[in-house]
Amino acid sequence: MQIGDYHIFAVECERFALDGGAMFGTVPKALWEKSNPADEKNRIEMSARAMLIVGNGRKILVDTGMGQKWEPKYREMYKISESFLEQNLRRAGVSPEEITDVILTHLHFDHAGGATKLQDGKLVPTFPNATYYVQEANYKWAMSPNAREKASYLKENFVPLLEHNQLRFTNGEIEIFPNIHLMLSHAHTHAQQLVRVTDGKTSVCYCGDLIPTSSHIPLPWVMGYDLYPLEIMEEKRKLLERAADEHWTLFFEHDPFKDAADVVRAEKGIVKNTVFFIN
Repeated sequence: MQIGDYHIFAVECERFALDGGAMFGTVPKALWEKSNPADEKNRIEMSARAMLIVGNGRKILVDTGMGQKWEPKYREMYKISESFLEQNLRRAGVSPEEITDVILTHLHFDHAGGATKLQDGKLVPTFPNATYYVQEANYKWAMSPNAREKASYLKENFVPLLEHNQLRFTNGEIEIFPNIHLMLSHAHTHAQQLVRVTDGKTSVCYCGDLIPTSSHIPLPWVMGYDLYPLEIMEEKRKLLERAADEHWTLFFEHDPFKDAADVVRAEKGIVKNTVFFIN
């Protein structure tokens, strides 16, 4: 996909699985299992999908997936696959060493787990020549997590970035690079930053955990993981209305079936129009 000076690639990092009830909150299983069938442990298949942005002399990766530092019991619990990240980057013509920047939407393990790796028994940044970016407020939140999110914020995924002087903090909604904008969301976790690439006429928006899959487009379909369900519905409404009116492509981080979709206004609200793969 081409947006202005940038070529956009979908780069799957891993496949994993989470409890379907947790992923869809109060939505009855009889509804969500039609589009997201569960296994015998009630887990649904999930993608950890990064967005690669190439252009203007930069190779930017948005989020890094689960990573491969997991102990066997957690690898089985979350049904984590082997990593596809390096091979899919190389398929797009990019090596890990060529990544110039990594934008982390937030520091939950399924978004920042691949930011670091074990090398010779030590934790090091996965992308040795990259500058990593996260909202300063989310970093502080992750360093002192509440009881509900403590298991999702694992310091081995992000503290080494600071120790290696590769982490930079962002503050608020900014244009981080030409025509690449950060948008804030606070309802899933505090200070999540979504990424929008635009050419002034159309945009692609990396939705992070505000809209993790195409199944989460309906306003009431929110996750049990979301800190503030009513607030996330309002954040979704505003983003979806803007996406429909300004012809955005929505990029889904966790949808196991499709990379992206566009949305349109309909009598029953904003609905997905076409779902598709990005290449």
